[in-house]
Amino acid sequence: MKSSQQCQRGFDREKAGGFASLSVFYKNHATIPDPCLQAPPSILEAFFTSTVLVAIAEIGDKTQLLSFVLAAKLRRPYPIMAGIFTATLLNHALAASVGAWLASLIPSHIINWIVGLSFIGCGLWALKPDTLEENPSLVSAGAFVTTVIAFFLAEMGDKTQLATVALAARYDALTAVVLGTTLGMMLANAPAVWAGKALAGRINMEKTRWLAAALFLLMGVWSLAGGIEFR
Repeated sequence: MKSSQQCQRGFDREKAGGFASLSVFYKNHATIPDPCLQAPPSILEAFFTSTVLVAIAEIGDKTQLLSFVLAAKLRRPYPIMAGIFTATLLNHALAASVGAWLASLIPSHIINWIVGLSFIGCGLWALKPDTLEENPSLVSAGAFVTTVIAFFLAEMGDKTQLATVALAARYDALTAVVLGTTLGMMLANAPAVWAGKALAGRINMEKTRWLAAALFLLMGVWSLAGGIEFR
């Protein structure tokens, strides 16, 4: 028959083993995040970065100058805003799809360099003031259709479109990039449509261009340095 001391020691060993097992279980499971409670950081980062970068880059850009012209000529802000939104969404969806497609074909270390140099190129481009014809030819249609066509064509090859290509290649979040760049365009162009050229006189375009250039250059250097993880 076991003595009471032996029973006590056996009980203590079982208790210690139980605590050890519980500790291992806690370490293995307690730190696992609940995916239902956390949004993927890359999606939030892609959306926020795309919004801020494009909103600042759009100030003084050719398409914002076009917004001033459309507002002065058509004088129908609601259809103009709807047209700008539609044209931007279609244009940037196309641009982002190209960026995502390129990222799927090209090795990540090469994409890293391409995207970084693209951002630096956009930064240098941002320092050059954009111009627009004083009386650009517009399609003779309703305010909405006229805006969609004019804005879509003006955005082709523009720095904000190229920035969208680079952002989509950099992030594995095509929808977030498109929504972010579209929101950025709307934030920059809505005041232009509603306030007209009175707004342009109150904005220091030179400082804004330098700010946009600095952001693009920072993104480019950060990408080239490998500061952000690519897909």
